[in-house]
Amino acid sequence: MIHRSVTTRLASGAIGLALACGAQAGEDAIELKDGPGREQVQRNCIACHSLDYIQMNSPFLDRKGWEASVGKMIKVMGARIDDADARVIVEYLAAHYGK
Repeated sequence: MIHRSVTTRLASGAIGLALACGAQAGEDAIELKDGPGREQVQRNCIACHSLDYIQMNSPFLDRKGWEASVGKMIKVMGARIDDADARVIVEYLAAHYGK
């Protein structure tokens, strides 16, 4: 029997791979708004998903929502974003894509 955490890791890895592959298709069509933090968003977020995720969620997320979303990406999904970049990313998203 496969240990539950191994199964969970395999499933998470498969989901991450699927998202990463999808992020490359047509990605050049997404142009984020200019502003401080844009580079950190592009560098960190596109590693796991397409940038249209930001635009799709902007009508629903305020600063607290973006903080929770970025926190989830780090803690649950395993995004390797350091604390300094996470703060800059939240600031950028709240300023340019907050509801």
